Amino acid sequence: MATDPAELINQAKAWLAEDPDPETRGELAKLIEAEDTDELAARFAGTLQFGTAGLRGELGAGPMRMNRSVVIRAAAGLAAYLKAQGEGSGLVVIGYDARHKSADFARDTAAVMVGAGLRAALLPRPLPTPVLAFAIRHLGAVAGVEVTASHNPPRDNGYKVYLGDGSQIVPPADAGIAAEIAAVGPLDGVPRPEAGWEILDEAVLAAYLERTDAVLTPGSPRDTRVVYTPMHGVGRDTLVAAFARAGFPAPVVVAEQAEPDPDFPTVAFPNPEEPGAMDLAFATARAAGADIDIVIANDPDADRCAVAVPAPGTPEGWRMLRGDEVGALLAAHLVRKRASGTFATTIVSSQLLSRIAAASALPYEETLTGFKWLARVDGLRYAFEEALGYCVDPEGVRDKDGITAALLITELAAELKQAGRTLTDLLDNLAREFGLHATDQLSVRVEDLSLIADAMRRLREQPPAVLAGLTVSRADDLTRGTETLPPTDGLRYYLAGSPEAGIESARVVVRPSGTEPKLKCYLEVVVPVASPEALPEARTTAAAALAAVKRDVSAAAGIDA
Repeated sequence: MATDPAELINQAKAWLAEDPDPETRGELAKLIEAEDTDELAARFAGTLQFGTAGLRGELGAGPMRMNRSVVIRAAAGLAAYLKAQGEGSGLVVIGYDARHKSADFARDTAAVMVGAGLRAALLPRPLPTPVLAFAIRHLGAVAGVEVTASHNPPRDNGYKVYLGDGSQIVPPADAGIAAEIAAVGPLDGVPRPEAGWEILDEAVLAAYLERTDAVLTPGSPRDTRVVYTPMHGVGRDTLVAAFARAGFPAPVVVAEQAEPDPDFPTVAFPNPEEPGAMDLAFATARAAGADIDIVIANDPDADRCAVAVPAPGTPEGWRMLRGDEVGALLAAHLVRKRASGTFATTIVSSQLLSRIAAASALPYEETLTGFKWLARVDGLRYAFEEALGYCVDPEGVRDKDGITAALLITELAAELKQAGRTLTDLLDNLAREFGLHATDQLSVRVEDLSLIADAMRRLREQPPAVLAGLTVSRADDLTRGTETLPPTDGLRYYLAGSPEAGIESARVVVRPSGTEPKLKCYLEVVVPVASPEALPEARTTAAAALAAVKRDVSAAAGIDA
């Protein structure tokens, strides 16, 4: 990083000279002319690095932003890595969403691949990320790229990289690709022909839709009425087609959020988990009448699936299920369908899945956060993570898939409806059988990333001995790794139970987000439920304990909850 203002200006001018995009050239030229060294320093403080979901960052000029120069270098590094692995004549499949610059980044990637001697194929138009993950294996590709920032703010974009097994990159591949990116010379030395790649036709989408049949049981009930929002993303047409193919009633689509729009005008953040993001979906459900059974939302690239259930007496009339709750519901449904294979989740997700798997004598594993780890579990049959990600057909898509998850939860709702029951009823049954596993999250968004590092340092130097009156019985610094987990920047605390307080156990995991400037704390409290009548009291106990744990973790980390 340049620290001298003159050196910084020269560095920016060198970047400007090879920037192929008129828009970012103009933006950078203005910063240079204004001698805005503070802004230039931020943009030239390093380079974007592969994180939980590949490259991701704010659009703009400079190596710390997402732009065509950064993407061309990333593509050239990936091409060099593939050639070094002996895949120099293989196929790279490229997908993209409807965000700003996504189509440009996809075309640049295709050009770089062809220029390097590989074959490249673009998906026919903006499509869900799961379609790209499916296409890699379906077409026998050696790698895949998806241009998307998923549920990030409108100003962001990203670059997910998959290898030929259809899974996102993990070490050492990420370090190998990063090294090749760093070795890329001037951009005018990266061949980028004007043509030579293939644009796939609709057959690849048709094959994906045909594969979605695998998640449903032939002859199962289909009478579920759904309100659906694609959250201004690319999921609508694929989900509606999958529902029609399965024989479900056509979902009622939230009109204001139906069309792809990179500005996401109706939401502060295009993430179903964010406050207010589901308001229009709930309003649509209320207007549609009492026959609506569930509300479903995808995030903008449709690899995540959110579910809401009726909640009479509440202002909205609907309650968002937590990702942990949907994960448990889908697991219970698959167990009932006699699924076999390993059930897996991440270290920040509810431990309820372990009990569901154990009760059915199914193998169970925990991994680090992210489907790049979950997808690699041996013998995987089902995986979920609390951030609304579910893999219900790993033979078809080795990644989270919001389309097939929506199909499976809709089938479950239909089966329960036929029996006069609801998703809420099944959650109550699971609580009575395995204990109430109540989860919550403390998520702090920051402008200054040093605040996250300070919080993690504070927790390591002064680890809490007690949280919410519960003794910390075990503390794991995950930077050291464990017998089953590679090292990662995280802390995990197991809390002893308190029979007097009605708490069986609790757990806290603290980590920096891999996709956003956030510090995340994942909380879980387990409360035994002796009888159906005891469930309301168990919920009250769990809610109070979660609030107390959240307060004490916030204080220990020195962050504002």
